[in-house]
Amino acid sequence: MKKKIVIKLQMKDAKCRSKAMQTAVDADGVTKVEIQKDKDEMVVIGEEVETIRLTKSLRKKFQYADIVSVQEEKEKKEEEKKKEETVTLTPLPAISYHPYPIYEAYDPYQTSFCTIL
Repeated sequence: MKKKIVIKLQMKDAKCRSKAMQTAVDADGVTKVEIQKDKDEMVVIGEEVETIRLTKSLRKKFQYADIVSVQEEKEKKEEEKKKEETVTLTPLPAISYHPYPIYEAYDPYQTSFCTIL
């Protein structure tokens, strides 16, 4: 079961953002981490992520980390998108295709048009 965890942090600069992302990535089960700069929130997505342990490790480095929300990530939408993205191919009419070019021999001295000898 995938979880989507939103944690509010106080991040001053890019160094703090990278430090927060590194801390989140080091946690067990995390598959994706995003930082929303305008809200100072970090979105963590993963399977069987221990929310409390992740928040405590962030509090050790930033002195402030608050859990905003924890939700189950819905996988059905991804499956529906994959179904919508599938393309049905219609078979083309049977065309004889030769992998090598076929050259016809031309004899300028041939007087008959019969090709069977």
